[in-house]
Amino acid sequence: MLTWFVIFDWYDKEDIGINPLIIFNWNKENISMKMSHTKKIVLLALLIAMQIVLERYLPVVNTPFLRLSLGFVPVALMGVLFGPIYAGLGAVIADFTGATILFGSAFWGLVITAGLMGITYGVLLHKPTASHEVKIWRVAAAAAIVTIILDLCLNTFWLAFFFENSFTDIIWWRVLKTVLMLPVQMACLRFITGERFKPVLRVLG
Repeated sequence: MLTWFVIFDWYDKEDIGINPLIIFNWNKENISMKMSHTKKIVLLALLIAMQIVLERYLPVVNTPFLRLSLGFVPVALMGVLFGPIYAGLGAVIADFTGATILFGSAFWGLVITAGLMGITYGVLLHKPTASHEVKIWRVAAAAAIVTIILDLCLNTFWLAFFFENSFTDIIWWRVLKTVLMLPVQMACLRFITGERFKPVLRVLG
């Protein structure tokens, strides 16, 4: 899992700000840069592990068509801390790894949706600094896009396709999930982007 981030980080010129080959120049600036990237990789790996545990092993409700969990929180934290690219990549790795561990393989449609969720959190919730304020409309938009558009609509389509069920046969269970999870997502997202969580973000960042 760490290998994915090492490879991706190598080509992330925007964060590095210099030619990646300069990594072999062992001056103080580059050592500090390498330590910063190492911290990012380790933190992303920890958040991926948290997502797998919360989503796959500690769900509140777990059926083929309905799963209620707090697995979205680590992905949202990826978006808050690192932005859409890393959050999307982390969400894809978490979904693929978690599904493969439990079922032996992952369904590509659900993996794509997971990546889109991470990107959504990163676009709307990313905080370049711990003191940066995330507007309430961004929190509401992130929760609505993830729960309604991506989970209710897109994931229901993928599940109907995968299990060869009618879309209308499972949509009502999915609507119930959306009604329950939308306010939960809004509350959790507001908390991790709010004042009380800023000290934690300073430590993590």
